[in-house]
Amino acid sequence: MEPVIALRGVVSVLGRFPVLAGVDLDVGRSEIVLLSGPNGAGKTSLLRLCSGLLAPVSGTASVLGHALPRSRRRLRRRVGYLGHANALYDDLTVAENARFWARAAGATPEDAEAALDRLAVPGRLRDVEALHLSAGQRRRVALAVLVARRPELWLLDEPHAGLDAAARDELDALVLEAAAAGATVLVASHELERSGALARRVVCLAGGVVVADDAVAAPAPSPSEAAAPLRRTASDVA
Repeated sequence: MEPVIALRGVVSVLGRFPVLAGVDLDVGRSEIVLLSGPNGAGKTSLLRLCSGLLAPVSGTASVLGHALPRSRRRLRRRVGYLGHANALYDDLTVAENARFWARAAGATPEDAEAALDRLAVPGRLRDVEALHLSAGQRRRVALAVLVARRPELWLLDEPHAGLDAAARDELDALVLEAAAAGATVLVASHELERSGALARRVVCLAGGVVVADDAVAAPAPSPSEAAAPLRRTASDVA
């Protein structure tokens, strides 16, 4: 099966500075991959490359079967990118932002409303312009926009930032559900304990290259989780 992401010797520059300096990486369907590394390592640049926002200047890059940089515009429709900025239009209301970005990806207004419901965005906020939202509210709406788009590839840059505990848990559940449904997820994060609990693979970058790529063992089930199948079996028998 063709990888969702296939990079070979990819170099990308900002100005004259190589933010990616020869990246080799394959990521398959349904994988959740944590990108780790210090500030300036290339994590955000890698996400931007995979979203079609940053072009490679050398090497070969394919994302969802689209060769970069030639097919960047077609790629963007199939990708959901959540960066440090939330990509909301300040002069549009919450509902208008959700509907606009959903429509751009071929989703429906109903998808947008369902996503706002899933992220527990209150009805009283949906007619409020994004300009007037708090940082946490903006992050919730941005996540709802991503969910409404139903992307095949999720690219998340410090996604838990600005969220309260309930929203963080909801985001984790959404990531796991997306992967179970066949989406691929890349998460760049310094919160290694939380994001590492979601990922089955950790890719470490430094100086714009991949310096480590390690599988992560699935966590052992808690006693209550381990006992759950037995309780269900006993219930079925009864």
